[in-house]
Amino acid sequence: MPTFRTLFGRPAEAVASAPGRVNLIGEHTDYNAGLVLPTAVPQRTTVELALRHDDRVSVASAAMGGEAVRSYRLGEERRGGEWLDYVQGCTHVLGRQATLRGFDARIGSTLPLGGGLSSSAALEVALLRALRTAFGVELDDVALALLAHRAEHDFVGARVGVMDQMAASLADAGTALFLDARSLAHEKVALPASLALLAIDSGIAHRHAGGDYNARREECERAAALLGVRTLRDVSDEDVARAAALPEPLARRVRHVVGENARVRAAVAALRTADLPALGELFLASHASQRDDFAVSLPELDALVEIAAGEPAVYGARLTGGGFGGAVLIAARADDAAETASRIAEAYRRRTGAPGRVLVPEG
Repeated sequence: MPTFRTLFGRPAEAVASAPGRVNLIGEHTDYNAGLVLPTAVPQRTTVELALRHDDRVSVASAAMGGEAVRSYRLGEERRGGEWLDYVQGCTHVLGRQATLRGFDARIGSTLPLGGGLSSSAALEVALLRALRTAFGVELDDVALALLAHRAEHDFVGARVGVMDQMAASLADAGTALFLDARSLAHEKVALPASLALLAIDSGIAHRHAGGDYNARREECERAAALLGVRTLRDVSDEDVARAAALPEPLARRVRHVVGENARVRAAVAALRTADLPALGELFLASHASQRDDFAVSLPELDALVEIAAGEPAVYGARLTGGGFGGAVLIAARADDAAETASRIAEAYRRRTGAPGRVLVPEG
């Protein structure tokens, strides 16, 4: 991709980046005001920008080849169903609380689009960080994450929870971010040195703005309404019994969310005691619940989990991210992580013909 100077004829004035994330456990719980446990991955998105003297925003993205510069005017943001929507969403929400002017921006990333590592949240947080610096906006990291979430949820139209943006803003690679999506209370839990987290892309891209993801959220909202609770986080033991009588698939959706919140708490306990076999069992139980109760897995993802679980160095594996494609996260022994990941990816390619590749650890 051309440099910023080549694209715009001047140096960048602000540079910021944000990592992608993998979610150790806690899938489809955040928009139900539940618990999640993400961690940052090495791959990042970087935004370089320089201010203009008008109201035009011009952006080039490495993911789109890097040569074409797309433009729009501040205050005239319009959703178009493409990558520029994420940029427009950020200026739309930030412009409501700060005075902005136009800028030129170059976006580079080592995160795969649709790979389940939350490339969209990394872009939003990196861009808002760069704008925070360029315009001197007083905005702490939690407030910035909430703005990024509004950009994706309200403007782009992907009804995601807040986990991805909170992880991109707060997480690091050495810890897991134990986050309560209702209160936003969070703490960092150290990852044991004996644990390796492997992420393998299934080769099937997903899009959160698609209908399947939003349909799951609507099902959860219908189930909560029928149970008389605000969100599925508020389901009591008595509600669980009543939920079994809900029409399908709502009963299964409730069972997943309630069980997944419990698995997050158990995973935090396993990390604190370095009980990696227990963590692995929780990974496998989470995947089974996503496959059977939440119906967000695919045959290729199930095959990837099955292949991984057959490796002697693997404790457990699960679909990570919103589902319908993306990546599988694997808990493995740290001493031969790269070799284990390579064997799993090769076996997956042979079985399915899909172009699976190792995302973490980086090759």
